[in-house]
Amino acid sequence: MSSKTATYKPTENEPYMGKKQLKYFKEKLQAWKEEILQGNRETISGMQENVAPIPDLVDRASSEADRALELRTRDRERKLINKIDSALRRIELGEYGYCEETGEPIGVKRLDARPIATLCLEAQERHERKERTIRDD
Repeated sequence: MSSKTATYKPTENEPYMGKKQLKYFKEKLQAWKEEILQGNRETISGMQENVAPIPDLVDRASSEADRALELRTRDRERKLINKIDSALRRIELGEYGYCEETGEPIGVKRLDARPIATLCLEAQERHERKERTIRDD
C-alpha cells in the first residue's frame, strides 16, 4: 500500500465506496495478490533447487508429503487469486462493496476483514444454512 493509504482505515462515517475507500481496498487486494505470487515464486524456486534424489525411503516419503501439501496450498492460493482478480474487476466496474444477491452494502468492517467478500452477512448466512440443509439431507 502507498504511504498515504497505509495509515488510512475506512470507517462507516464516510461515503460508502467513495474514492478513498475504493483506493484502500484496491491497494489491499493488490498487495495480497503480490504476497501470494511471491510465495508461489519461492515455492517454485525451492522445488527446482531441491531435486537431488533422497536415498532414505522415510525421508523421501516425508519430503514428498511436504511437497504435496505445499502444492495443495498453492492450488488454494491460485483459486484465491481468481477471487482477488474478480474483486479488482468489481472495483473497476463500480460494483465492489455491494452484495451480489441483494445489492445492499456489504459493509466496511466485513470487507476490511475479507476484501473478496461478495455477499452481505445476511445473504452469507442464508447460503450457509442452505448448504447445511443440503448436507444434512
